[in-house]
Amino acid sequence: MIIIGIAGGTGSGKTTVVNKIINSLPAGEVAVLPQDSYYKDSSHVPVEERSKINFDEPDAIEWPLLVKHLKALKAGQSIEMPTYSYLTCTRQPETVHVEPRDVVIVEGILVLNDAVLRNMMDVRVFVDADADDRLIRVIARDCIERGRTPQMVIDRYEGVLKPMHCQYIEPSKRFADLIVPQGGSNTVAIGLLTDYIESRLRRGK
Repeated sequence: MIIIGIAGGTGSGKTTVVNKIINSLPAGEVAVLPQDSYYKDSSHVPVEERSKINFDEPDAIEWPLLVKHLKALKAGQSIEMPTYSYLTCTRQPETVHVEPRDVVIVEGILVLNDAVLRNMMDVRVFVDADADDRLIRVIARDCIERGRTPQMVIDRYEGVLKPMHCQYIEPSKRFADLIVPQGGSNTVAIGLLTDYIESRLRRGK
């Protein structure tokens, strides 16, 4: 099993990179563990307070559960991955069944911040993108998927996303084995990464 960590700022193109890796490999060969699925449950927090939760700091993630699940997959065991709703800021009762695969991708803005998780990775990737491009993508995504207005997104970007990016996300770039500039549009870097994965898989068989 090859474990790949893919980090980068909000709206940097991580999902695009993940999808291009999946599409370049045989069907059923990749399992993905999104960091967003492991946000701590906030159902105990009053509804009016949930909008103030900082999702961009390491304390928001239940790292021990993510590490436990990754270890289980590596040991050949299936897991029940949690699901999280951004609309209610709560963990959902539904889970996603995940079987062990030859390639496991752990993806999210903070996945290179946790030392235990980071040390389990065979390859660490940081997807880089211009701050203006990231903001445009975040506005489009949050307005469509999370019911926010453009002004709400901009206020959150200035008050939370930008300072947290500078404090936690950007510094984690130093742990990366590969930095992918220009996000998901960098076909050369993504090609190098997929070639490396394929060569590792061939050596393991």
